[in-house]
Amino acid sequence: MKADSAPARGKRPSKAAPRSKTARQTLSRDAWIAAARKVLEKRGIAEVKIDRLSKQLKVTRGSFYFHFASLDDLRGGLLQEWRNINCAPFWAMREMHDIDGLQFFTDIVHVWVDEAPFSPLLDLAIRDWSRTSRKLAQEVKDMDDLRIALLIRSFRAMGYPPDESLVRARITYFHQIGQYALSFKEDPAVRRSYQPLFGEVLLGPLVQEPGTAPRPTEIRSGRR
Repeated sequence: MKADSAPARGKRPSKAAPRSKTARQTLSRDAWIAAARKVLEKRGIAEVKIDRLSKQLKVTRGSFYFHFASLDDLRGGLLQEWRNINCAPFWAMREMHDIDGLQFFTDIVHVWVDEAPFSPLLDLAIRDWSRTSRKLAQEVKDMDDLRIALLIRSFRAMGYPPDESLVRARITYFHQIGQYALSFKEDPAVRRSYQPLFGEVLLGPLVQEPGTAPRPTEIRSGRR
C-alpha cells in the first residue's frame, strides 16, 4: 500500500450557467401597440385587454405597466397609430394650395389604393370602435368630412359646379368605404384593368373632354 495516497477528489465548484442567448428582452411600447392593433382589427376594441395581451406575448402584467399607465393609455396609443397613418396624409393635403384638380384627386385616391401606410382594416376597426364613444365618433366624422372636402376641392378645381362636386365627392368616398366595409377582394391584375373605367365614371366628362361635354344639370333642364 502506497504511503501517499491520492487526495480525495472533491466536487469542483459549479460555474454559473450562461444566460440564454434567446432570453426574452423587455417588450417595447410599440410592440404592445402592434399586438393590440392586431386584436383590434380582428376582434374589436372590447377584446383589447391587458391579461389577454400579456398571455399572447408571454409576459407579465408588470411588463405592460412598465410602458403604460392604464388600458386607456394603450387605447390612446392605438388612436395615435390611426391618426399617424390614416389621418396625417389628409391633414397634409389640407394645407396644399393652387392645386391641379386631376392630380389632387389622384393623390387622394392613391393614399387609399397604395396602402402605404394607410390601413383599411385599421380604419374600419376605429369606425366600429367609434360606435361606443361619442368623442371618437366625432373625430371619425371630422376625418370623413375632411376627406370628402378634399375630394370636393379636386372636383371644383376640375371645373365642376359646387353641387355636382359634392355629389361626385360623396360617390367616390362612399364607393371606397363600401369596398372596405364589404371586405371586397379582387385579383390585383383584374383591379388594375378596371381602373381606367372607374376613372371615367368617377371623374366624368369635364376631365374626359374639358369644356365640351354637356353637364347632367344642363341635360335635365334642356339647355343642351
